[in-house]
Amino acid sequence: MSKLYRCDEVADRYGVKTLTVWDWIRKGRLSAIKMPKGYRISEEALAEYERKKGGTYAK
Repeated sequence: MSKLYRCDEVADRYGVKTLTVWDWIRKGRLSAIKMPKGYRISEEALAEYERKKGGTYAK
């Protein structure tokens, strides 16, 4: 099982606001798992997002 990240952790990683991460999820650009206390994003989903974006957001 890979690590799951909260939306605020993903936002910090990419230097954007949490609302932006929610927007990526809503538009289908970033895969996420809906949990009772919010979304969780897997390492694999982040790797796929970075691959699609050409690594432009990777820090």
